[in-house]
Parts: sequence; structure tokens; C-alpha cells
Amino acid sequence: MFSAVSNLQPRQLATQILNFALILSTAFMLWKGLSVATDSPSPIVVVLSGSMEPAFQRGDLLFLWNRGQDTQIGEIVVYNVKGKDIPIVHRVVRRFGGGEEPLRLLTKGDDNLADDTELYARGQDYLNRSEDIIGSVKGYIPFVGYVTILLSEHPWLKTVMLGLMGAVVVLQRE
Repeated sequence: MFSAVSNLQPRQLATQILNFALILSTAFMLWKGLSVATDSPSPIVVVLSGSMEPAFQRGDLLFLWNRGQDTQIGEIVVYNVKGKDIPIVHRVVRRFGGGEEPLRLLTKGDDNLADDTELYARGQDYLNRSEDIIGSVKGYIPFVGYVTILLSEHPWLKTVMLGLMGAVVVLQRE
């Protein structure tokens, strides 16, 4: 493999590196464009646990929409807990306020016995719709997110995958 790289002319090597950078920057721009269109900082998330079974399985890829702040009971939302960076996918079971006062939501996983008050930040009894909610689930693709779960559970796979992608780009001949 390294002999193939050393055989490349400097111009060819630069072209391959720029192609790789173009692929990465295009993916980043698509992600940011999707974030703007959906008004969500994370428009696509992966289900990491079985708390929403049978509605969603672990590894399902969810598409979120965050335009329109009138969340209804029964709607499935994704939220972040203050101080934690893992999004949680659960169903709205109660709503309070709205209109003049902020909309507050209580959520629960379909497969859980109790509501999510134990998961919320210390001293927080409800989610604030405008601050805590990342988006409402509008669609999903089953099991596609397992790749993400494998990469997060086995960090060495990230290195292998990035190395293989880089090798393919560099070794590709035009």
C-alpha cells in the first residue's frame, strides 16, 4: 500500500488528498444545511437503547423536525438533559402551559414503567420545549444506525474505517 503512495507523483498525491478533503467538506455542508432546514442542531439521531420498543429498536435512524413548537401528547421527541450530551428519544405523556407561558413537557419511554423525571437535570421536573427539545421524530430507517453504535462501543473501529477510507481515496487512480 505504501509503495503505491510513494509511486504517485506529487501532483497526483495532492489531487487525491484534495478529493478526500472535498468529500469530508461536502458531508459537513450537507449536515449543516439539514440542520438549518430542520431547525435542529442534530437532525438525524440513532436510537441507543431499547426504552422505546416496540416503536423504535436499538440502532434505528431517526429523522427530526423542530419547526413549530406546539408539541402534542403522544408525539415522540428527542431531548438533551442539561449536563449530558446523549440525546434521549421518548414520548410526550403530559404537557403544561403553552401560549403566553413556556410549554413544558413530561416524557416517558414506551418500554419504561415510570416517567422521565429521574432522567432530567437535578431540580427539573419538566422539559422546556424551546430549550431542551432537539426535535420531533418525523421518520425513521430501521437498524441503519447500528454502524454508529458499533463505532462508539469499539473506538478502534473508527481508526480502521478512517484508514480504509483514506487509503481508498489516495490509491484511487483517475
